[in-house]
Amino acid sequence: PSATVPRLQNDSWGKQYSHALFKAMSHMLCIGYGQQAPEGMTDVWLTMLSMIVGATCYAMFIGHATALIQSLDSSRRQYQEKYKQVEQYMSFHKLPGDTRQRIHEYYEHRYQGKMFDEENILGELSEPLKEEIINFNCRNLVANMPLFANADPNFVTAMLTKLRFEVFQPGDFIIREGTVGKKMYFIQHGVVSILTKGNKETKLSDGSYFGEICLLTRGRRTASVRADTYCRLYSLSVDNFNEVLEEYPMMRRAFETVAMDRLDRIGEE
Repeated sequence: PSATVPRLQNDSWGKQYSHALFKAMSHMLCIGYGQQAPEGMTDVWLTMLSMIVGATCYAMFIGHATALIQSLDSSRRQYQEKYKQVEQYMSFHKLPGDTRQRIHEYYEHRYQGKMFDEENILGELSEPLKEEIINFNCRNLVANMPLFANADPNFVTAMLTKLRFEVFQPGDFIIREGTVGKKMYFIQHGVVSILTKGNKETKLSDGSYFGEICLLTRGRRTASVRADTYCRLYSLSVDNFNEVLEEYPMMRRAFETVAMDRLDRIGEE
């Protein structure tokens, strides 16, 4: 008998089972089968069988562990996969470094490392649940905006369900004078400057809105609006704007009052 194989017939059952477990794990994990060579064909075939079973179980364990880890933060993984495509796109088109950096910063501020198919998620919910989530997500906007704070809750809900979230970087022109306006904007967070022909700037910040003049007059933009900081805005299209205000004519008058005041100021300048 080989000197490397201990004779355990007279040892305690604890030692016998410990050595048996050690040898089985060495075979099944494929890390120790060379230390104790199999003796005889039966031992050879049993060793090979245990190695095959062990390798299969090990592969299944790694696969399940990997899937579990990925599922713990699927939104972050989805963001990383998306941004890899963006990086490959930028590389393919050989975009300059400063543009790549701005795109990177935009993704970081817009998605904050996590990506969800929000429209699909909300589309699967019932209307009461959808409205509850939207009201909760926009609670700071509603709290900071006098227009919403004193309005009919039904009007607020109807308006919020049609808003679209957008992010702008410092220096971006959100609105350019002379263009046809198709949206108005509500400021959730950030500072913008309204630029008129007289080169006078008017600052707007959290809780303000702009761009409604064009939607009411159906004309062209009367001023430009530039983002001074990172701005988190909610936009409202002209079609949705008119659709909501048809049901709430009193709120149209409120928008018109602010629009006329702004037009007067622009005319004075």
